[in-house]
Amino acid sequence: MKSIYTIGLLVLSNAFMTFAWYGHLKFKEMKGLDHLPLIAIILISWGIALFEYMLQVPANKYGFIDNGGPFSLVQLKVIQEVITLIVFVVFTLCFFKNETLRWNHLVGFIFIVLAVFFIFKKW
Repeated sequence: MKSIYTIGLLVLSNAFMTFAWYGHLKFKEMKGLDHLPLIAIILISWGIALFEYMLQVPANKYGFIDNGGPFSLVQLKVIQEVITLIVFVVFTLCFFKNETLRWNHLVGFIFIVLAVFFIFKKW
């Protein structure tokens, strides 16, 4: 159950962080946000990223094996990176219609899945 809880928190935290990092790129298409100065965009992104930290920190705390969780530190990091890429791809395809997923991206993702396999493999 802790693994599902940890992964769920990581998915939510990455959704906030992806929006904080890349969502502002769509501000130019939104009335009222299209002429914001850079400092305002930075502050808005920080505000959004606060929610990422409020989810990421508990995810790592509850998921870490030394705190009774199911994952080692390396496993937590690899899970987080894979979730980051999945959330990023979904975000990009939903909000940035001019972006396309190419074959080389898919090959790269396959290598990342292989990395997950090797990180979790008990030798």
